Amino acid sequence: MDANLNTDGGRVTVGRVAIYTLLVLVALYYLAPLYVMLTTSFKTLDQIRSGNLLDFPLQPTTAAWGKAWDSACTGVRCGGLQPYFWNSVRMVIPAVLISSLIGSLNGYVLAHWRFRGSNVVFTALMVGCFIPFQVVILPMARLLGMAELANTTSGLVLVHIIYGIAFTTLFFRNYYVSVPDELVNAARIDGAGFFTIYRRIIFPLSLPIFMVCFIWQFTQIWNDFLFGVVFGGSDAQPVTVALNNLVNTSTGVTEYNVNMAAAIIAALPTLVLYMVAGKYFVRGLTAGAVKG
Repeated sequence: MDANLNTDGGRVTVGRVAIYTLLVLVALYYLAPLYVMLTTSFKTLDQIRSGNLLDFPLQPTTAAWGKAWDSACTGVRCGGLQPYFWNSVRMVIPAVLISSLIGSLNGYVLAHWRFRGSNVVFTALMVGCFIPFQVVILPMARLLGMAELANTTSGLVLVHIIYGIAFTTLFFRNYYVSVPDELVNAARIDGAGFFTIYRRIIFPLSLPIFMVCFIWQFTQIWNDFLFGVVFGGSDAQPVTVALNNLVNTSTGVTEYNVNMAAAIIAALPTLVLYMVAGKYFVRGLTAGAVKG
């Protein structure tokens, strides 16, 4: 029997069918936890206790979502995830924008304004990308104390900006290397200065890599737990810390539907971001891969 099949003028092989089958199985495997979380969040506690984990909700209800948002207990407070969710929003937006802008300027300098020791600086920044969170906790705590920003949202913003600059600089530098030197040199000959070249030539070409940095930084900052629990005070903790407190708060019966709804609420911004802008992330990473 021929292993090749012709369908609508396209060639389909047994190998290709096997690859797509494997991809579908892997996708289902990774989507299964999300399915369980989503269906459980709409189930009643009675169905959760008596039913199967993979059962579809028999009487769908959004009560668990409402409780997770505004009345579930996260430790001694019973105001749900709502205040902590907005803490994360107030933290992530300025941290992402500022770290990306600083990384863009740094990458521009390292790619087209070479100076003595620029390679050493770039190497140091690369090393900074691999420094674990735990190593910087004590220096950051000292810095925040001196700046009187401890236990504040502004302090968390500063922490994420400092820690994220190494990554954003690396992304932008590798992208700007693909911008022809002749283009920058021609602007210099015409009398354009540092910021003029950046504003009129470099910045308009930077949308793909800005999208990469926005998605990368947003995901890292939104999902961070360690910095939030260490540097965030009771009124400045992000949603990840509140989610941990909610799940580990024992007030009688464990409400799995509320826990699942809270987990989805905490993960929803990053899920939406990747669904909307995921393709730009891949395009931005590959845009500067080849210099030409």
